[in-house]
Amino acid sequence: MIEQEQAKILNSELNVVYKYLRKHGISHVDAQDIVQETAFKFLSYSDSIKSQNIRGWLIRVALNYHHDQYRKKKRIKLGFNDEHLKLLSKDLPEDLLLGNEKKEEIQATLARINPQYKELILLKYYWDLKYKDISILLDMKIDTVKTNLHRARNQFIKFYKEVKE
Repeated sequence: MIEQEQAKILNSELNVVYKYLRKHGISHVDAQDIVQETAFKFLSYSDSIKSQNIRGWLIRVALNYHHDQYRKKKRIKLGFNDEHLKLLSKDLPEDLLLGNEKKEEIQATLARINPQYKELILLKYYWDLKYKDISILLDMKIDTVKTNLHRARNQFIKFYKEVKE
């Protein structure tokens, strides 16, 4: 009986994770795969999970899995036909170099800032998460997220200016 209640609780939490993923633009099929993988990891590691916030743990695992899958898909090389090459050739080499230079500056800056601040900046600006979502994922109060994000932005600006010079 207790296992059935735990299964119901896990199922409802996984439904929340699914809705969370769909809300952030992940396709139905991908969200189902991610939830299935998350459930498998939860069942595999349930004895060693220290977090009291199971929902936060499940969302974190789901997002990490999604990020890993995204990176793997990104590495797959796509074949280009002539139309693609014509579209790509419209970008001037100078523009491409400036874009790469800007990316390198941002990466160098992110490498220098506090790891907690780096995580907040990436969650907010790279993954476009709201304060509430970040507070759930990191198990923080929303005001703490806002304060730390403000500090993170200030530290980022300070180091970015140094990198630019």
